[in-house]
Amino acid sequence: MSIRHLFLWGGLTGLGCGLLATPVWAADAPAAVSSVSSAPASIASLSLAQVLQAARANPDVMAALRNLEAARADVLAANRAPAPTLSAGVSSIDLQNGVGAGSFWTQKRLDKSLGLDWTWERGNKRALRTEQAERLVQAAQADGQEALVLQQIGAQAAFYDLLTTRERLQTVQAQAQSAAQLAQTAERRLRAGDLSAQDATRTQIEAARARADLQSAQLDHQQAAQWLSTWTGLPVPAGGWQLQGDWPAAQASAAPTDNQIDALLEQRTDVIAARARVAAAQSALQSAQALRSTDPSVGTSFDHIPGASGTTSRLLAFRISVPLTLGNRYDGEIQRAVAQEEQSRDLLQKTLLQARADLNTQVQSWVASAERLKIYEDSILPQATHVAAQAETAYSKGGLPLTDLLDARRTLRTTQLDALAVRNEHAKALGAWQLRQTAQATR
Repeated sequence: MSIRHLFLWGGLTGLGCGLLATPVWAADAPAAVSSVSSAPASIASLSLAQVLQAARANPDVMAALRNLEAARADVLAANRAPAPTLSAGVSSIDLQNGVGAGSFWTQKRLDKSLGLDWTWERGNKRALRTEQAERLVQAAQADGQEALVLQQIGAQAAFYDLLTTRERLQTVQAQAQSAAQLAQTAERRLRAGDLSAQDATRTQIEAARARADLQSAQLDHQQAAQWLSTWTGLPVPAGGWQLQGDWPAAQASAAPTDNQIDALLEQRTDVIAARARVAAAQSALQSAQALRSTDPSVGTSFDHIPGASGTTSRLLAFRISVPLTLGNRYDGEIQRAVAQEEQSRDLLQKTLLQARADLNTQVQSWVASAERLKIYEDSILPQATHVAAQAETAYSKGGLPLTDLLDARRTLRTTQLDALAVRNEHAKALGAWQLRQTAQATR
């Protein structure tokens, strides 16, 4: 076998490896996302559904659940009337002559009393503070749903990032193998006098760059696995994860109208939480205004007074006490409640603006990424693959210089990675939109 035939075989092998490195979703028919072949048995299988389920146990979601439980406990505390007050006392103690001998209960000259007092809440205070607590429960429940949606969106994005780094690692591995084979072939040709030292050095440089890119791709893949573990709480297996799932297909769809955006806006959990806090602030304002309705205390007491002749007197008393608020009309409490109610309205407007911008951004990202993905899959990636194949064939036959071959390989590699980035962007945008719609539909 001649040196040229040997180099031809090396070039065709490198081309085959490069074509195999092309992501499977770049073909006309959709296919499942593949991972590194010949994965060891120690690699655990992980699907997108498992990731979304694990995100439900994220600490942020659990903290929101605890806030909801605390808010429900506040309702029990608010829906409670003031407790009655039991009082007991001894009076009429004669310090000069003493209290006399005999039984403490029947003969000693002591005025013993037992009383019971109640606070009568006026101004509908109990109902107002209960209503405020119930509104805060609604806000906490919406906050919990929002936390779950955000955690699932983040976990889903981390899942697709891990898929992307796995695909990138496959592509870079194939490119590194192809570059190494080309460098070996160039070294043989250099020793045979069939290739210049400059061209041989270029192949060595390309092989070294490919090895460096491979190290970077491996690091990115490891970090993506750790990031997914952070979102889900799942420990990364010793051999990594064997990801199971399909890349979503790029489908053309019309963007929702302004009326549809408005309807979706009102169903968002963050907007619902903000509106519930406005209602709670309104109840708090009414509660502050109700402080001007004074709460009298009514009570009764039973008195037992032994007489000098051994007889006893039993007396029953009734009383009422009313706080005098002439100099304090609770202006400070009311002004603070007014300010907090206005603040809650301002936060609602801010939430509405952010939610609308988020919805528009999600829709625009989804539609734009779907169009970009179709362009890459239908035009750019097939053309780059075809040009690289032609360059490999022409170079193997001596009809193309080494520089042009390296440029064609770089173009193919860059196109493959760009298409992978677009696929990741589209999957994240579509997934975030679907999770948001699912959360609103299940309320």
